[in-house]
Amino acid sequence: MEYDLLGWPPDGPKLRLDYKRFSYAGKFVMTNTGKAVARADDTIVAAVAFNEDRTDADTLWLRYVTVDRERRGEGIGPTLLRHVRDRAVERGYERLRIAVNNPFAYEALYRTGFAYTGEQTGIAELLLEYPTPAIEDARARYQAGLEQFRERDLSDDEEQFLESRRDSEPPELET
Repeated sequence: MEYDLLGWPPDGPKLRLDYKRFSYAGKFVMTNTGKAVARADDTIVAAVAFNEDRTDADTLWLRYVTVDRERRGEGIGPTLLRHVRDRAVERGYERLRIAVNNPFAYEALYRTGFAYTGEQTGIAELLLEYPTPAIEDARARYQAGLEQFRERDLSDDEEQFLESRRDSEPPELET
């Protein structure tokens, strides 16, 4: 697997992803966002788009993360996010933020070193941040985010996933 940062905002490249294989495929044709991809045998299997916060040049927002539907669950997304995270820190960003709308993304971001801030966006996405915000009780904060998802209409897979995490500690960081 090859991980590659293709460009920084505001001069990111256009990516044309197959909408049948990738969620948010249309969001990757914008050129005002940076992009990074994961490739297997020269085929894109995951992508992330990101941009600077409009009011805080020290903050980078990860906007869209997508993994080929056939490759989900292999750890490609978290590895790609670590790659972008590390390059962003090297570039001088002090904080990375992302809003997530499902428990699988929430868990993947935790494994990448992000943590729930306790905040939600106006469209009910949970806000996570790296480096981990100062949290007295990391387990309670992790569970608080999972509880937000439990209050929603969920798929059977999401319900099973959340039940498997009931009363657990945050996942271990992957390196």
